[in-house]
Amino acid sequence: MPDPKYKSALVTRFVNNLMKAGKKSIAEGIFYDAIDIIEDRTGQNGLEVFEKAMENVQPIVEVKSRRVGGATYQVPIEIRPERRLALSIRWLILFSKTRPENTMAERLAMEFDQASKSQGASIKKREDTHKMAEANKAFAHYRW
Repeated sequence: MPDPKYKSALVTRFVNNLMKAGKKSIAEGIFYDAIDIIEDRTGQNGLEVFEKAMENVQPIVEVKSRRVGGATYQVPIEIRPERRLALSIRWLILFSKTRPENTMAERLAMEFDQASKSQGASIKKREDTHKMAEANKAFAHYRW
């Protein structure tokens, strides 16, 4: 179901991941406050900044462990679109929680802002994931 304010299924999915202990109205309030903070501080459309941040954080490849013979190899594999979305949501929420700002809405707003500019901890996580896959591409033939 799309969310009531922006009519976006992506926003609903993000809010559902942000939610703790079934408190959806609180999670929605935090998300909408974050969007309002982005609009106040940057003057840009908050939803567009959020969508750009989600797009920038999505990884393309990751490594998975494969046991071949007696050895375990980190094999790079391409990520399905559904998992890309799930990882980007998870990383944005995780790294927002570690930020120094006072409220969760401010933390989310700043993480969205930085991620939309290809900066911040969630972007670093994506880059690290890509570097790991690049370093292990010699084992790509073990993919199955």
